[in-house]
Amino acid sequence: MEDFNSNRIHLDQNDLLVSKTDLKGKITYCNKIFMKVAGYQEDELLGKPHNIVRHKDMPKIVFKLLWDRVKSGNEIFAFVKNRTKNGGYYWVYANVTPSIDDRGNIVGYYSVRRKVNEENLNLIEELYSSLIKKEKEGGMESSMQYLNNLLKTKGVTYDEFIASVQG
Repeated sequence: MEDFNSNRIHLDQNDLLVSKTDLKGKITYCNKIFMKVAGYQEDELLGKPHNIVRHKDMPKIVFKLLWDRVKSGNEIFAFVKNRTKNGGYYWVYANVTPSIDDRGNIVGYYSVRRKVNEENLNLIEELYSSLIKKEKEGGMESSMQYLNNLLKTKGVTYDEFIASVQG
């Protein structure tokens, strides 16, 4: 973990931030690197909503997509800007999957996050800024329409776009 300035934490190439939540999004497990980057102790995270690390610069539509996808039993990849306990932030490329029991029931969610592709991060920052602007103007519907139009123009699905940005 590198700290180039007082606000942004940069992950190292091999950092894997791992957490598990219950069905309501409350943290049931987090690994040491997640705690270190976020700046929390384990007892400050366990049982708390995962959005304890949500940054205000994150469009609501990204989390709607995430929850819609994992609640239906599918995984999702997304770029996420999280905030630290001390007010800093860090970017991650997140993979979120449902945790399934032996009967096929979703019992929680599992997320592994790693370093973002810094070369393309500006694309995500610009997109998220536009999505937030659309949300302020016309709500999540407007934001979703903007995202869908962008994907249609590029001729790709959400998954294809996200994978291409990460590289």
